[in-house]
Amino acid sequence: MAQKFILLFIFLFVILDLSCGSGHQRNAPREYYRVTRVIDGDTFVIETSPGTEERVRLIGVDAPETRRTRNREIGHYAEESKAFLVKMIENKMVRIEYDFSKHDRYQRILAYVYLRNGTFVNAELVKRGFAVVMTVPPNVNHADTFFRLQREARENNRGLWREQ
Repeated sequence: MAQKFILLFIFLFVILDLSCGSGHQRNAPREYYRVTRVIDGDTFVIETSPGTEERVRLIGVDAPETRRTRNREIGHYAEESKAFLVKMIENKMVRIEYDFSKHDRYQRILAYVYLRNGTFVNAELVKRGFAVVMTVPPNVNHADTFFRLQREARENNRGLWREQ
């Protein structure tokens, strides 16, 4: 009986995987979008078609807030984080990849973001200490990488991990 259950589970998993595709298959074809504006260290705007823009929220990372909101104060290292992202992606072409969810509750695109040269933007922010890891299941494809990079940034006093 257990073997039948396992086989059924594997069969359903394969069927679902083929119908939904893996994260990389769901993202084909590989399109690039121009970044028109950086909002803060983990959110920016892309031009999806002439005259149409959408906000993008980086998956798996959280940068300090640059503005005071109802729930949050301006964060330590917020301006530096935003400036780093501006320098890295503003007015450049980026490729986005989705994880499980395509949008958040604010209708922002949730994405892993890559520059044309292959730089993984989400990871670079964590690696250099401009953001911390923030995983929200089920969007956890790169969580292990992000946690490893955060540990390295903290151990090496990079970015927001610098002693004050």
